[in-house]
Amino acid sequence: MSPCDIRIEGENYLPLPVYRHIASFLSMFKLLLIGVIIVGKDPFALFGMQAPGLWVWSQENKIYACMMVFFFSNMIENQCMSTGAFEITLNDVPVWSKLESGHLPSMQQLVQILENEMKMNVHMDTLPHHHS
Repeated sequence: MSPCDIRIEGENYLPLPVYRHIASFLSMFKLLLIGVIIVGKDPFALFGMQAPGLWVWSQENKIYACMMVFFFSNMIENQCMSTGAFEITLNDVPVWSKLESGHLPSMQQLVQILENEMKMNVHMDTLPHHHS
């Protein structure tokens, strides 16, 4: 690869394992809850409790209740799985990290970073190599 070639790759940056487990649990719980709403068997009666108003409402509005459970759960799952990472490496050397800086680089910063790194790489390639 010549110094003028730029390779851009995107990949997922995995969240911490605890967040992945929470998202996985929510995904299973969501399916269970939707199943219980559709079946309509009052789970509170099994414990000798009176069904709360939210349960009564979900039975009167099954489609809407299932959609709300689905979308609300997906929103939380996506929040758990999102890291907000925007990491830039040039020739396998990290040159920017949103995780460390807390923000995205401006276009001007990005161009400056890449120019500086490329100049440094060209300079390093022109230095004489000494053998021991």
